[in-house]
Amino acid sequence: MNKLRTVRSRILLGTCLSLAAALPAPAFAGDVTGSVTDATDTRALQGAQLRIVELGRVAEADRDGSFRFADVPPGTYTLEARYVGAETRTQTITVPESGNVTAKVILGTDDSILVIGQSANQASALSRQKAADGVESVLTRDAVGQFPDQNVAEALRRLPGVNILNDQGEGRFVSVRGLDPELNATSVNGVRLPAPESDVRSVALDVISSDSIESIEVKKSLTPDMDADTIGASIEIHTTSAFERRKNLLTAKIEGSYNDYSEKLTPKGSIDFAQRVSDNFGVSGGISYYQRKFETDNVEADGWNEDDGQITTEEVNYRDYDVERKRLSANLNLDFRLGSSTKLYARGIYSQFDDQEYRRETSLKLEDAGEVTGDGADLIYSDTDGELQVQRSLKDRFERQRIRSLTLGGETDSDGWHAKYSVSYAKSTERENGSIDPANFEQSFEDNGLLLGLDFADPRRPLYTVGGDAGAIADFSDPDAYELDSIQVTDLSDSRDEEWGAKLDLAREFAMSNGTFTVQAGAKGRWRDKSYNLETQYWEMDGLTLADFVGTQTYRLTDISPVPDKKSVRAFFNANRDGFELNELDSLFDSSVEDYSVSEDVAAGYLLGRWDSDTLRVIGGVRYEHTKNDIRANTVTLIEEGGELPDGSEADDDTVISVPNQFKRSYGDWLPSLTIRWEPQQNLVLRAATSKSLVRPKLSKLAPRFTIEQNDDNEREGEFGNPDLKPYESWNFDAGVEYYLPNNGALSAGVFYKNIKNFIVDTNLEDAGEYNGIAFDEATIPINGDSAEIWGVELSYTQALRFLPSPLDGFLVNANYTYTDATGTVPTDGDITDLRKITLPAAAKHTFNAALGYEKGPVSLRLAGTYRSKYLDELGDTAAEDRIIDNHFQLDLSAKYDVTKQVQVFYEWVNINNAKYYAYNNVGARQNLLQFEQYKWTMKFGARVKF
Repeated sequence: MNKLRTVRSRILLGTCLSLAAALPAPAFAGDVTGSVTDATDTRALQGAQLRIVELGRVAEADRDGSFRFADVPPGTYTLEARYVGAETRTQTITVPESGNVTAKVILGTDDSILVIGQSANQASALSRQKAADGVESVLTRDAVGQFPDQNVAEALRRLPGVNILNDQGEGRFVSVRGLDPELNATSVNGVRLPAPESDVRSVALDVISSDSIESIEVKKSLTPDMDADTIGASIEIHTTSAFERRKNLLTAKIEGSYNDYSEKLTPKGSIDFAQRVSDNFGVSGGISYYQRKFETDNVEADGWNEDDGQITTEEVNYRDYDVERKRLSANLNLDFRLGSSTKLYARGIYSQFDDQEYRRETSLKLEDAGEVTGDGADLIYSDTDGELQVQRSLKDRFERQRIRSLTLGGETDSDGWHAKYSVSYAKSTERENGSIDPANFEQSFEDNGLLLGLDFADPRRPLYTVGGDAGAIADFSDPDAYELDSIQVTDLSDSRDEEWGAKLDLAREFAMSNGTFTVQAGAKGRWRDKSYNLETQYWEMDGLTLADFVGTQTYRLTDISPVPDKKSVRAFFNANRDGFELNELDSLFDSSVEDYSVSEDVAAGYLLGRWDSDTLRVIGGVRYEHTKNDIRANTVTLIEEGGELPDGSEADDDTVISVPNQFKRSYGDWLPSLTIRWEPQQNLVLRAATSKSLVRPKLSKLAPRFTIEQNDDNEREGEFGNPDLKPYESWNFDAGVEYYLPNNGALSAGVFYKNIKNFIVDTNLEDAGEYNGIAFDEATIPINGDSAEIWGVELSYTQALRFLPSPLDGFLVNANYTYTDATGTVPTDGDITDLRKITLPAAAKHTFNAALGYEKGPVSLRLAGTYRSKYLDELGDTAAEDRIIDNHFQLDLSAKYDVTKQVQVFYEWVNINNAKYYAYNNVGARQNLLQFEQYKWTMKFGARVKF
């Protein structure tokens, strides 16, 4: 069958080349090449559209502003150039009987409106969006390196259909059109970024500083030459190139950041440069450092139940976070030109993200309480004929993530042939060693006369009260009454993900009388290895109490003292480790169950045909991707004392048995696509695209981590990875219309639809059975479930209001709205025979962004608001137990003032309205707290100097 497919591909390629060669065309003479820049000769204008009017042939300016028309017959022609925000320019070119002709195209006026500031960002983004093959949104920075937001995730929040999932008040993961971030793919300079975290494919984009980035493209439709491993979007990040600027650049920025909650001032600084050493060699890059100290007040609850109309919770946790994050980013880019036909480049990026988190926590564990009285907003839990447990703990975790990538590549044009080629390496890591996670101090109350009250008058921030017997009340607040249970030490948490890649694209362009036809084929190989190694240890010591480590809280929601000191637990443990006793069984079990390694090799090839004229572009073809996996992990069995061992004997003590596993598999996918771009009149663009794509399962879900816990009655409960999971497969459809307004603006509307099969869900098996030869009585296994459907509408309006009288002509407006309907079916309580309909995780039905900017003379202002509606975060066993993230609205303000042409001062106010984080479920047909956090606002101020 594979041989037959190979033969068919060869026949198709040969047929396309033969037909293209046979099509009538005039006698050719030479190439028309050139570059497009702004009138100040500062910046190359990528995305500018060039047209030879008489021939109906079109081209787009590359990132260095260059363009090429191959095989143009001799004669005199009109060359037309268009760029959003600039007047259309035409000039006459004459192609000789032999040889080539070079044209320099200059757009705009002698002001800087196309290269500096909000207007420049907007014009560049809209021009590249307009010139794009498919449906995409673009973010760019201006000619002096100004980007609208601080990190990549925060910047993407402004685009249509994009929702950002926050962590500790910062944007981290990107959801596009209501899909899980796992269904997006992220690349830097054409290299797919591996994920630092052990259990995901998605990349947390807050690791990458915006100071390292030139532009971001969110491609929502696919063509055959693109990697097909995305269903949401392909997020493509590009670093700088010296040839994007006509003038050398050196800027330095220094700023301070102040958080109202922590009342701490922290620094940020960056240097950005681009140097054209000669006409054929340039170097660019930058380095940035950002330290942020902040605090978070958190309260969480779990175990909600309803019994005879009384709604109760089994646990409430008050968490006091003190966090310090440091980001170091650097990039270096080398660009070469070998004559007029070949460009070569080397691009490297390095990002390091350090996260030091202290978490002091007071937990009320109420599951085994005796009598529970009250209803509605007030509950009282008693320890009479029951148990109330109070736990006070400390988490002291330091985690370091690193992402680095290197790409070597180039492109060559010769006699109608165009070749692009690259090799790449990328590696991401996440590492902990020595974290305290956590140290637990506990006290239990049984028939001591303790009463714990919970006041849910404000359901987001419940308050507790302590009552009952005076002795019990005193013990509740006495640090000496809380004995050390254990200190869990993450001796090593080592996640590694690296990928090698190589790619070749080869295209042949055939000039026709009213356009061009291109046949293109390519191949790509990706070789990926991901592994995770966990070594965790449980240490115990008698005689230690919280009084030996007591500290002070910074928590503001209520009094949660006594709490451990942030640093004394680690200091004591390191100084007295020999006095602690290791719980070898728990340490061995928890360390063994997490380890895995996966290799994933992907070999891909494609063939496409492309028609380009001044009104119509059609790209159609097919891509084939073959995937091969080698997956390894452990089968770990914990047998209680008295249980039966594999040899039939009885266990004399709790026993852990670990056996390595290995699975191999391979599969292939044919992935067709068709993209149509039609411009029936100037500035009106209609698009339609359809494609088939896939997303491979999480490597951590594939890993054969088989865990079995067997009690002394030989009842076996299992949790299994599934090395047989199929990839998600999706048919995607997009259609849209875009109208580009005079004076730097655009109106657009689009619809999208996706049908996804092989959606992955966890299923709970309540009946005895076997999985991969392992017997169980109950088990949880991820499986491929039913299909899911997504459809929606995207609307966008962007306009520079230059038509207004001065000084109002400095206003800019940007607004977009996305409606997403994303539904699927999942098992109820893990039962695959009882399916229920859900909104897909991370799918916000409504997303709205609006920004009002003002830019005139030395002043630049922007007020931006972002809204997204509630969404499903995690599935519960039933609909009422699903975890829902509440709607979010945030206001941000930025202001800049140019003191001189070289010096700018700026100010930013982030989260003006103190937007909070709230998660809940609906047990008992009401909202019940799962998590609440608040962070307050942050102000940033500083100066940028251009040398």
